[in-house]
Amino acid sequence: MKITIKVTTNAKKVEVIKLDRANYQVKLVSTPIEGKANAELIKILAKYFNTAKSNINIVQGIRAKIKIVEVLV
Repeated sequence: MKITIKVTTNAKKVEVIKLDRANYQVKLVSTPIEGKANAELIKILAKYFNTAKSNINIVQGIRAKIKIVEVLV
């Protein structure tokens, strides 16, 4: 399934908020430097969807705040 995620970096705590069926907001603690935020995003989504990190793929928006992510469950 493909979902749209709005990412907020430098948050005080990690949080995944489901807005509707295909839209989520994810708050990350890490900074968007050298791919740290994307790595944390993949880790958090894998835990949230109870799947392996290799099943999470950022399809579009690798450097943007709004990303399209493919999740294989």
